[in-house]
Amino acid sequence: MALQWEHVAGPFSRLTEGPAWDGARMLFTYIPASRIMAYNPESGECSIYRENTNHTNGLAFDAEGRLYGCCSGGRSIVRFESDGSTTTIVDRLDGQRLNTPNDLAIDRQGRIWFSNPWNAGNTDPSEQQEIANRDILRADPQPDGSYTCQRMTFDTTGTNGLLVSPDERSLYIIQTDADPGGVRELRSYPINDDGTLGQYIVLHQFGDDHRGPQRGIDGMCLDSEGNIVGSAGNYASGPGPMIYVWTPQGRVLETYPMPVGVDMPTNCAYGDADQSSLYVTTLGGRLLRLRNTGRRGWIMWPPVR
Repeated sequence: MALQWEHVAGPFSRLTEGPAWDGARMLFTYIPASRIMAYNPESGECSIYRENTNHTNGLAFDAEGRLYGCCSGGRSIVRFESDGSTTTIVDRLDGQRLNTPNDLAIDRQGRIWFSNPWNAGNTDPSEQQEIANRDILRADPQPDGSYTCQRMTFDTTGTNGLLVSPDERSLYIIQTDADPGGVRELRSYPINDDGTLGQYIVLHQFGDDHRGPQRGIDGMCLDSEGNIVGSAGNYASGPGPMIYVWTPQGRVLETYPMPVGVDMPTNCAYGDADQSSLYVTTLGGRLLRLRNTGRRGWIMWPPVR
């Protein structure tokens, strides 16, 4: 069956990201405008869900349905409260300011795993990077409601999207380095019983071709079978912009090329009441939907019909 892409929102000026299904709407971030948008598939309307988000990128719900975000402009992980306020969860590691958090994944214990690259364009020009490493960090909830922050990986040179597997035994991360010869991989780290990470295995690697480095993965989600669905590629090199589906062992099951004229998918998430539609954001500021994949999404919250 031919792919049937639908353009459901945008294009905005540029860069949409962070799709997350809230039970009725697909939320996504319009980073340049510091907004969270909400697309309602029942009405077809796209509206502003939240403003003044200070360049928030990735979004995720916890098991209780609370919405968290990577506030790259505020160099922090935040929670968007139901009364309209915003709570800072963590903004420092060992006394140093976070870089510009990019994406996050939350487990059933409420621990927030997040990537911490340095994207200077999302901060004030006067601000400086304080943490030299660009690793995966984790914010752990404490009995008094506060959070501690710790470094979880020690072998990455750049990080982007990440996922906790449904059984919470694996952390999937994107190692990304756009320089020629840089390492661009999908990795799987075992999560040990004590919460530390073991030695990773490489599930997929993106190399260089005669035109330059292939663009690796940007954002990911999970399907109901535990497979990893990732947005990757562009027209500049490699096989082009597309969505990949990998098994937990790294075998490519399917690819969905982006429609003609749409480049650089940034992230993806399943949505609609039965989690049967795949939504994709792009560098060009679009929200697309693909309804004929034969797959359904897996999310911790909300319950799926």
